Amino acid sequence: MILEGRTALVTGGSRGIGRAIVERFAAEGAKVAFVYHSNKEAADELIASVKDAGGEAHGFQCDVKSKAEADAVVEKVVEQFGTIDILVNNAGVVRDTLVATMSEEKWLEVIQTNLTSVYNFCNAVMRPMMSARYGRIINMSSVAARVSNQGQAAYAASKGGVEGFTRCLAVEVAKRKITVNAVAPGFIATDMTVDVRNAAEDKIIKEIPVRRLGQPEDIANAVLFLADERTSYITGDTITVDGGLTLGGI
Repeated sequence: MILEGRTALVTGGSRGIGRAIVERFAAEGAKVAFVYHSNKEAADELIASVKDAGGEAHGFQCDVKSKAEADAVVEKVVEQFGTIDILVNNAGVVRDTLVATMSEEKWLEVIQTNLTSVYNFCNAVMRPMMSARYGRIINMSSVAARVSNQGQAAYAASKGGVEGFTRCLAVEVAKRKITVNAVAPGFIATDMTVDVRNAAEDKIIKEIPVRRLGQPEDIANAVLFLADERTSYITGDTITVDGGLTLGGI
């Protein structure tokens, strides 16, 4: 198993892409802690599902926007497992609104959930990872960081920030044998995209060269690749997983 003996922490882990990552990591032998915001039922169901499959997962309720709560979760995971080898910053929200009508509340919710949370958890895991002289940090970006869409100014800003943060942190911790990378999904079939899919799924698929929507497992596989100890020479990079959507070849 690729992650045998490793401990991982995944934010936004109870549904969608986060759930697929938790399941994939557990199947590869990792002890997986995950953070969820409020849906305890979904968290408990995931824990039971992973256990039934022979894996190990533990859920922690947390508002990822809060530095104090992020610190507390990391402290609990380290206390329980001894260290954190892998951090996946997956928590995110979409609140698409034109800038002219966007409230400060919506702006801050997106920036704090998608970007500030990445700082919160990266900062919290620095001490155990640096002490162990080992770590894999994978931050969730999006093709929206590089492709302009009306109504996505806040989301694009948050994901562009994630990619910039990823590059800078990678340089800071490289000597400690910690890699920091990002994954940028394209159009993935999750709860977050259900409204758009209901309105225009056929049109969207025609714009994707591989002619299908991405699945959460497609992203989980890319995250697993970056979490592997054998990818130690990849850092500060962003892997795009979009079926060719951003190639511009349609």
